[in-house]
Amino acid sequence: MGMSIKNIIPEVSTLLALEPEELAGPLLEAMNSLTPQEQEGQLSRYNYINANSYAYGQAHTDAVGKALMEAWIWLERECLIAPKPHQSIGDWVFITRRGKTLKNSTDLKSYRHGNMLPKEQIHPLIASNVWSEFIRGQYDTAVFQAFKEVEVSVRKAAGLSDTDIGVHLMRKAFDIEEGPLTYKTMLKAEREALQHLFAGAIGRYKNPGSHRDVIIKDPREAVEMIMLASLLLRIVVPS
Repeated sequence: MGMSIKNIIPEVSTLLALEPEELAGPLLEAMNSLTPQEQEGQLSRYNYINANSYAYGQAHTDAVGKALMEAWIWLERECLIAPKPHQSIGDWVFITRRGKTLKNSTDLKSYRHGNMLPKEQIHPLIASNVWSEFIRGQYDTAVFQAFKEVEVSVRKAAGLSDTDIGVHLMRKAFDIEEGPLTYKTMLKAEREALQHLFAGAIGRYKNPGSHRDVIIKDPREAVEMIMLASLLLRIVVPS
């Protein structure tokens, strides 16, 4: 038998303190805990919200119902639940394919953070893989993959050997006099700056992840790193 919202959030004060997108996590978790048969018989918007509202007592029914309705609408907007097809009567919904992948509040929080990293703004070479890791909350893996692609793309564009790696690769590729990727039309100081930019970025954000576990907890920090990698890729592989 599936969980109720009250199983997940016992205190009404806690529930009412949550924003709609925060309450949407426990709401979706409760829905996903239902068996397929229970989902068929219970996932009607008003019936489901009313049943869970009354669990907190008559005095809180209205406030809880409104809070749950706000969360429900947020889930609909994000296409995590949707109206059942072939049903013209009632307000029955089903959990979408995307919704079924988000089993708990932690999963939904990672999904929400995905909006911080617009996929269409990332360089095509890293957009799919890096974005997928990011929305799963694997921020360190996403950043490492992004800068690994920078290294691979620089090596390929410069025509250098597989033995040329890391900071050494960047300094060789962007050598201000003989580097195959240097911009001879730039002033010397600008060529040096470009060389330092690539070498510093790889040395700081890619190399540590190659040698030890690097934990990134802040999604905002990860977004900034990934967008830096994307910018470097656009210099090497214009899209």
